[in-house]
Amino acid sequence: MSSDSVRSWPAVLFCLGLFVAACLSPDQARGVERSLRGELKRVLLLHSFGREFRPWSEYARDIKAELERQSPWPLDIQEHALLTARFNNPGPEAPFVEYLQSLYQGSLPDIVLTIGAPAARFAQRYRARLFPNTPLILSAVEYRLIDRADLTDNDVVVAIRNDFTAAFANILQLLPDTRAVAIVIGASPLEKFWMEEVKRELKPMGERLELIWYSDLSFEEILKRASSLPPHTVLFWGLMSVDAAGIVHESDIALRSLHAVANAPIFSYQDPFFGGSTVGGPMHSVAETSSRTVSVALRVLGGAKPSSITYEPLGFAAPRYDWRELQRWGISESRLPPGSEILFREPNIWERYRWQMLMISAVFLVQAGLISGLLHERRRRRLAEVESRQRLAELAHVTRYSAVGELTTSIAHELNQPLGSILTNAETAELMLRAAPPDIDEIRQILADIRRDDQRASEVIRRLRSVLKKTPFEVRDIELNDTVREAIGLVSAVADGRRIALAYMPVLADLHVKGDPVQLQQVVLNLIINAMDAVSDADMKKRDIAVSTMRAGSQAEIRISDTGPGIASADLANVFNPFFTTKPQGMGMGLAIVKTIIEAHHGAIAAENQPSGGALFTIRLPLIR
Repeated sequence: MSSDSVRSWPAVLFCLGLFVAACLSPDQARGVERSLRGELKRVLLLHSFGREFRPWSEYARDIKAELERQSPWPLDIQEHALLTARFNNPGPEAPFVEYLQSLYQGSLPDIVLTIGAPAARFAQRYRARLFPNTPLILSAVEYRLIDRADLTDNDVVVAIRNDFTAAFANILQLLPDTRAVAIVIGASPLEKFWMEEVKRELKPMGERLELIWYSDLSFEEILKRASSLPPHTVLFWGLMSVDAAGIVHESDIALRSLHAVANAPIFSYQDPFFGGSTVGGPMHSVAETSSRTVSVALRVLGGAKPSSITYEPLGFAAPRYDWRELQRWGISESRLPPGSEILFREPNIWERYRWQMLMISAVFLVQAGLISGLLHERRRRRLAEVESRQRLAELAHVTRYSAVGELTTSIAHELNQPLGSILTNAETAELMLRAAPPDIDEIRQILADIRRDDQRASEVIRRLRSVLKKTPFEVRDIELNDTVREAIGLVSAVADGRRIALAYMPVLADLHVKGDPVQLQQVVLNLIINAMDAVSDADMKKRDIAVSTMRAGSQAEIRISDTGPGIASADLANVFNPFFTTKPQGMGMGLAIVKTIIEAHHGAIAAENQPSGGALFTIRLPLIR
């Protein structure tokens, strides 16, 4: 292989790396680009209390994640924890200093980033031995805890500022009846410092609030007291790294234990403790502090002079509140300061099932529309049925007049007989009254005959009036045998006059149906008159009409048969059609009306020819069960 080929390999590899980077996601491509450049940046992250100790663990986690995401260089982030800050009587720091010195000898980090005040003081105290020329970024440290005498031009401070007056004013705004605040704080030197600072800042509120300090209690005793606080008392969570008994605690675990037993709301000014245990209010923003720290770190790693970067301490962010805690302690949202943000609000039933409820509502609306349409259609149909029945009743009434016209001779004959008997009996009674003495018993018998004949004439007139009266379609419980018998009584005289044998054979059992008796009698009358016309028109030696009733399962049957010539086979299918007739003077409406009446009674009618000759009409009506 030639020397030119050897020299060209790095360029080839670089181009290959760029090609691979183009095929990857932006983050993956940035990582490949960093590796190709070979500009590794080393960052030492120094914790004050431990990698998982809140609130500073949240700052460290955000800073590390954002550094790795935003850095244009590959990063080697080393993390160490200064555990001595978590004890009441911390031991010597020399072993830890020697450990760091041996670890970074000959390979110093590009920047040292401290989280919290203990780590910041440690770095300032031992920087000459460990990192004399390395830029130092002091992050998430309260401005009162900064040792400004030891600051150099190689240092940048990202400080925060605790405003306890604002925190306690927030408590009084939300709960104006508050009389006492129990302050939960540990017994380490740092925690004792903050206890004195809180006392100093809240001195103007001394007449308004009673401050109860738990710094000289074990955490177990704190839990006991927090479970039985008097009314109008709240808890304020400061910090719990180590209690008065010397027991070390993880702050978030201790706070959750306190929240589980406390009978009063808990407030805090630390953002990492918000969301599950504290009510909320003005707090430090982890995101804002982390964003500023990352910006400083990237500028310093890029070559900016630390002395040129200065910031004012970060105060509390806009108030935030936990909706669940507001509900638990009955704190009205109207008491929250303007610009407050409410988090963890549980969705109401509408927000939780919005789409399901919209779909159900849509289904209900569609169903309501369909039901409304069906009800409207039903109403229209019922009106149409009522109107149809009225028209049917009117037409049937006209047809009854026509039928009665044909029965005039029979009706006159039936009336003349009782009226003639009444006249004869009356004349006889007058003659007998002239005798001396009159035969009272005979006269009494004559009067009884007159009464009988009068009732007979009245019955004929009643039948005639019932047939001729114009009434709406009226459905009621009727006995079918009696209804048919009354109809036959109207035409029996006509049949006798035409020398027609009209026989009626009712079934022995009662046949109860629901119907209009007048219209059912009209059906029977029309069919009997048609039968009489059939046997009279033909030169038949045998003129018989048979009417019978019977029970067929759940139906009652009326059969009307004659010995006439029958119905032509071609006409059987059309006999019930309107305007179809075989009579020269017929209108073709009689049987059509008969069929309409029977169907209005939920029945059926059929016509057929008998094997022995003549026609047979069968009516079927549902029985009342």
